[in-house]
Amino acid sequence: MAEQELPPEIMPISWLLGSWVGVGLGTYPTIEDFRFGQEAVFSCDGRPFISYVSRSWLLDPEGERVRPLAVESGYWRPRPKNNLELVLSHPTGYSEIYVGTTEVLGLENATITSARAQLKTDIVSRTESAKPYSRGERLYGLFDGKLVWTFDMSAMEQPMQNHLSATLRPAFE
Repeated sequence: MAEQELPPEIMPISWLLGSWVGVGLGTYPTIEDFRFGQEAVFSCDGRPFISYVSRSWLLDPEGERVRPLAVESGYWRPRPKNNLELVLSHPTGYSEIYVGTTEVLGLENATITSARAQLKTDIVSRTESAKPYSRGERLYGLFDGKLVWTFDMSAMEQPMQNHLSATLRPAFE
């Protein structure tokens, strides 16, 4: 969908749109550190939200895929005054609702060149079989044409701390 066809509500987060690929790092006190590959797709069908799907894979030391890791999908819902809602679902048995804000940091020729979105969980729900997870915080940013993000969490009776981070580039460069 061309940028001029986007609903006006989407414009503050239009910098997310597209397919992104890259590499990240996972760490947490209850697991061994790992590298992962990721593909994230953000799309808009003309309605005032962005659909989101992310897939990741464990990488070996040479950067080759070993096995699938995580999948998450959901919806980015812009709200008035640069507020933001994010609804996510995971096949591992939990769903999250995040609330936060977005901020455009750079604009050039009517194109967003730098931005960020900061989100914290409002609600985490999980199935009986899901691992204990109680809170999350996410930070996404557009810098130098790359999508960078980080995820902090409180899970497995551990305090809030970093779990995942990645740097993604447009998939079709």
